Amino acid sequence: MGTLRDLQYALQEKIEELRQRDALIDELELELDQKDELIQKLQNELDKYRSVIRPATQQAQQQSAGTLQGEQRTKRQAISAEPTAFDIQDLSHVTLPFYPKSPQSKELIKEAILDNDFMKNLELSQIQEIVDCMYPVEYGKDSCIIKEGDVGSLVYVMEG
Repeated sequence: MGTLRDLQYALQEKIEELRQRDALIDELELELDQKDELIQKLQNELDKYRSVIRPATQQAQQQSAGTLQGEQRTKRQAISAEPTAFDIQDLSHVTLPFYPKSPQSKELIKEAILDNDFMKNLELSQIQEIVDCMYPVEYGKDSCIIKEGDVGSLVYVMEG
């Protein structure tokens, strides 16, 4: 059996080994979190591409099936138009509301707009106006804000 000094030295070595292992675990957990974020980002991108490709593929399949059966059917995917109920002169006097927000929130909203297939082609000034007009709304946990297939006139950007 060793002396007290030998035992204290061995204990210090074990404590240092534990510290090194804890540091390694912390590094690996950080790396894992970063990879999880990357996976989530890539999954979101994949979902976006699938949402564009599937309808186009389905439409092509339906058209080819319809052609085989002697029927040609066209299906509208989306409709977008300028408002017709207003005169342009009336709109020139409209003042849009402005809601102050942090630079991080502004950037999040701008990125969400640029990721949206229908809104990404807007002019930068139009995107800036939308960003300025958006305002925060809080919902309780498990609240249903909007579900797929709903007709809507609002744009939501989740910040979490």
